[in-house]
Amino acid sequence: MPLHVTQKAADRIKKFISKDESAVGFKINIKKTGCSGWGYEVELPKSLEANDIVYEEKGVKLIASKETLEVIDGTTIDFEQQGINHVFVYKNPKATGECGCGESFTTN
Repeated sequence: MPLHVTQKAADRIKKFISKDESAVGFKINIKKTGCSGWGYEVELPKSLEANDIVYEEKGVKLIASKETLEVIDGTTIDFEQQGINHVFVYKNPKATGECGCGESFTTN
């Protein structure tokens, strides 16, 4: 399975989805951003697009486009407390570097 989710992340995603019954899952996107190149974006889409691939793990539907999967294949999504903030953390085996602030990453 190209995308994985920890139990903490799955629980948090379920909480978000429960507030929006029209959501079809948790979609992970990437965009050019930051000083290193790629940044993660997430959304709760209302429908799937033709190039979307859906994986289900721990009761959560994870969605990513074929193009996004080329960059994030094998990524594990976790949910952590960092100081007073709670954030999703992406452990991407294809990432070769990250910017100092953690907002973006690079791949080969």
